Amino acid sequence: MSVGIDRRRFLLRSGGIAAAAHGWRAASVLAQVSPGERPVQDDDAEILFPRDRLPLTFIIDDSTCLVNMGHFCIPQFHACYPDRPVYQKPWQTFPREIPDSFVREFGEWCASRGVKGKYSIVPYPACTGWLDRELPGWSRRDLQNSIQLVRELLMPNWDIHPEMITHTRVIDLKTGRPLQEISPSTMENSWPREKRSVDEIAEYLAYALRILRNCGLPCEGITTPGGFGNMVKSELSLAVQQAVRDVFPVEIPHYFKYVIDGAGSTEPTLEHVSGLASGRPDLTVNIPAGTGDWFGGWEGDVEPRPDLYANEEATSGRLVELLLRGQPGFFLCHWPGMYSNGSKDGFHAFQRVVDSIHAGFHDRVLWMKLSEIARYWATKELTSVRRTDTGVMLESPFACPDLTVRLPAGASGGSLRLIAGEQQEQLQEVRRRQDLNTGTWFRDDDQITACFSCRRGRNELQLTN
Repeated sequence: MSVGIDRRRFLLRSGGIAAAAHGWRAASVLAQVSPGERPVQDDDAEILFPRDRLPLTFIIDDSTCLVNMGHFCIPQFHACYPDRPVYQKPWQTFPREIPDSFVREFGEWCASRGVKGKYSIVPYPACTGWLDRELPGWSRRDLQNSIQLVRELLMPNWDIHPEMITHTRVIDLKTGRPLQEISPSTMENSWPREKRSVDEIAEYLAYALRILRNCGLPCEGITTPGGFGNMVKSELSLAVQQAVRDVFPVEIPHYFKYVIDGAGSTEPTLEHVSGLASGRPDLTVNIPAGTGDWFGGWEGDVEPRPDLYANEEATSGRLVELLLRGQPGFFLCHWPGMYSNGSKDGFHAFQRVVDSIHAGFHDRVLWMKLSEIARYWATKELTSVRRTDTGVMLESPFACPDLTVRLPAGASGGSLRLIAGEQQEQLQEVRRRQDLNTGTWFRDDDQITACFSCRRGRNELQLTN
């Protein structure tokens, strides 16, 4: 059973690092969200992880253009929670900006290592200014250059999410101004405090998404700030589906909210699946993280402890634990903690963790963006699988690269052919499992593993002697 806790309590318990409050995921939470429909899948054939590797992704929260959220958020949180020590930190001494030079350094290093993940862009960061209009304290040219940097450098390898509108104060959508009252009911990290309809929540999400659309930053998902939606978990999942599809032409909406603790599975879950028989189902993919933030915290002044993710030899740490268990390695940080108030200590710790994981698991992991993970899991769970006399028949509602299927090998020798509609492709046999890639297959005793580009509709794998 998953042992789920909110992101704040996870970080406090597991490393003493304060973090913005976030939602939690456990059996009781999952029971609140309907999984919806599922197809029939033959037990003799199994859809594996892509390329039969362990997915990795790096989830970055509290990021935006130029604004250091660690500097600007604290006084607004302090106004609501004056007795909490974490909000009494000397925020005035923190830099107000995380410069684009650091974004470029980070993005180029990650690109050189193949790192992928999610990068939040808060559209009205801590009420400082609107990214699609003006950001007081920076010139319009500075703002436009910063958005362009995200678009050109980060977007090829990172999904962009709004982390709600401000990440601090709840906005009146009619006026665009923060609500006058300052209380947990008017802070995004704890909104709403009562039941709200799917439409109301979707309207709030769509407001944030439209700002990023105005900036030329397409989104396939959202990230919740803190405990946003904790009291409306089922409605939130449907609202993500509704809002993302309303603003962008997205086939598979997804969101990040939860952290998995302990022995729970870090695999994504599909929620509110409907219309499966139509061939174009509605769904939301819930993608969790499996770690806390042990780099530099959301404030940016916490000493990094990279060994909590992976020690230098990649023999211990939470991320190593997940990979050794055969679980996806989805790990978490906050952007101010990467910059570390200019010291870049968090970034240097992150670099060491990535290098250690690559050295210890170099031929067993695969970096993926959250949208790629969402597409793969939607295909993995919603494709009907039926064994045939010569192989396996798959009916998929989605196209998906690197779909990887394991099935009985049958007689020794032979070859494997993919038939999809009018197209046929002879898959190439490889001698090592780690060489699996799109268009190849591998034989291991009485089983074969095939990796191919799945097309929407019927895909048949045929074994021939």
